[in-house]
Amino acid sequence: MKTIKGPALFLAQFAGDEAPFNSWDSITKWAADCGYKGVQVPTWDARLIDLEKAATSKGYCEDWAGQARANGVEVTELSTHLQGQLVAVHPAYDDAFDGFAAPEVRGNPKARQEWAVDQVKKALTASKKLGIGAHATFSGALAWPYVYPWPQRPAGLVEQAFDELAKRWLPILDHAEDCGVDVCYEIHPGEDLHDGVTYEMFLERTGNHARANMLYDPSHYVLQCMDYLDNIDIYKDRIRMFHVKDAEFNPTGRQGVYGGYQSWVDRAGRFRSLGDGQVDFGAIFSKMAAIDFDGWAVVEWECALKHPEDGAREGAQFVKDHIIRVTERAFDDFADSGADTALNAKMMGIS
Repeated sequence: MKTIKGPALFLAQFAGDEAPFNSWDSITKWAADCGYKGVQVPTWDARLIDLEKAATSKGYCEDWAGQARANGVEVTELSTHLQGQLVAVHPAYDDAFDGFAAPEVRGNPKARQEWAVDQVKKALTASKKLGIGAHATFSGALAWPYVYPWPQRPAGLVEQAFDELAKRWLPILDHAEDCGVDVCYEIHPGEDLHDGVTYEMFLERTGNHARANMLYDPSHYVLQCMDYLDNIDIYKDRIRMFHVKDAEFNPTGRQGVYGGYQSWVDRAGRFRSLGDGQVDFGAIFSKMAAIDFDGWAVVEWECALKHPEDGAREGAQFVKDHIIRVTERAFDDFADSGADTALNAKMMGIS
């Protein structure tokens, strides 16, 4: 068995224009001061990383990662959540997602998609230069507006959407194979890959691509009323990344999974800081140890109530308290009688 690495922190929710969150040097020092050993980096934020340089310069990568290391944290993974979203955008979301893209491709869906594909490929190339074997992203979505089957969906609509999604991602996955990096899709509402069934639909269309893997985040399964522990058992061979994020689901006579168009604070299902929600992390960390997951436990802070800096500091300790240092021997080794083939045969009545 293997011991999970951590704690690490996803920096997307913390990067900002004020110190210490406005530069790579200061935010990594802050993360280390909070108790983190690693950071997961959003590649769309130029305050933290120059993706163009990271994709083309080994020296830049060494200096950039070295600065973080000198400040007390490792770079655990790179993320292209926002760029990955733009690989596949339904026209209903063109305006809503346009702000994720570079200014020069906004308002031009074709150019925006090409830019997004290039961005993800560059992040995979940068991951290779950094010696990182896993990458976090979103799948994007073409079928999401039709997630509820009313009005009745035309025959073949979903199948065609997933055919197209796979077609768009296959060149990226092949590039990931060339880089030796796993693409870890965060299974997430708003993406076509939002549960196990949809992930399997995509996986089938990519020929079970070895690099098409999963980012496990139990909070998204709580809000869908899924069995997040069974999910680990089912997809243990595909889970290559882990977001430690809490959530709660408290349905009432007025609202449930769909949330009644309410803000996060007023929804029946909402994300919470670690330890404030309903996720059984003791069971999750036990399962992760049992399946030999040897990646990072990465805190993704999202909460409608608690201050982010409090959530970050509490989250570091929370993960430390839950990481299981796996045993190197069985608890009953003291009673080991050794190997004896003849004795085994005698005990089973085999002559």
